[in-house]
This record gives sequence, structure tokens and C-alpha cells, in this order.
Amino acid sequence: MKVGREGDIIVTYALGTSLGLMAYDPVARVGGLLHAMLPLSKSDPDKALENPYMFVDTGVPALFEEVCKSGGEKKRLIVKAAGCSRPEGGNEMYRIGERNFSVLNKLLWKNNVILESEDIGGTANRTVHFDISTGEITITT
Repeated sequence: MKVGREGDIIVTYALGTSLGLMAYDPVARVGGLLHAMLPLSKSDPDKALENPYMFVDTGVPALFEEVCKSGGEKKRLIVKAAGCSRPEGGNEMYRIGERNFSVLNKLLWKNNVILESEDIGGTANRTVHFDISTGEITITT
């Protein structure tokens, strides 16, 4: 997870089943990018204490908190998501990508936050470039 200000470009590579979540305040020109690998922190509580950003259920609230600490306001945030794919071949027993997106949707719904856009699912890995000066997000596969 990384938070930046105007002039910064934040990049995350190889979003497969992982969730990429971007939150941007266009007035404060501050934003953050989370790359969360697993849906629920209870699957590894010790790891969650060490790195809460690894999990959707702990990483998403931490992302919002850090963006707001940097001057963003929740009511102005533009939120976008990417990733949550399934591995090529389609027989993924644990459905990590699908579960990551499901946990995200539950968290956003409970907190009255709506995704402005999403590039979710499929089998392609994605790389995200997030330009904090403009809020522009470029996704390549």
C-alpha cells in the first residue's frame, strides 16, 4: 500500500487474483493504491499484524485511513478497483480473486462507498499506474 500526493505516480505490477484498489481525492490531490493478496486476515492473524495491507478486510480500511490522514476526505474520494482474476485454466479451488472482490464489496457497502469503475475478473494479470496529479489510472494487461 502506498499513498502519494500531486506529482507522484504509484505503480503495482502483476495483479492476478490480488485486489488493486485506488482511492483519490481530486480536491486535495492525494490518493493511495492498495495491492491486497488475500480476502480475510483471520486466515493468518500473525501475518495480518505484521502487514495488514496483505488482506482485503484490513487493508481497505487502512488505505482509506492513510489517504484521509494525508488530507483526503472520505466524501470526496473516487474509488476504483482492478484485479481479482482467476488463474489460466479456470479450476482454482479457493477462488481467491472472486473472494477478494466479494469482501471488498461488503466493506464498501457497509461504509456507503461506491466504486466509480472496475476492471475485475477474467484471466489476465494487470499492471496499474496511478497518477496522483490527475487521478488518471492506466491499466495494462
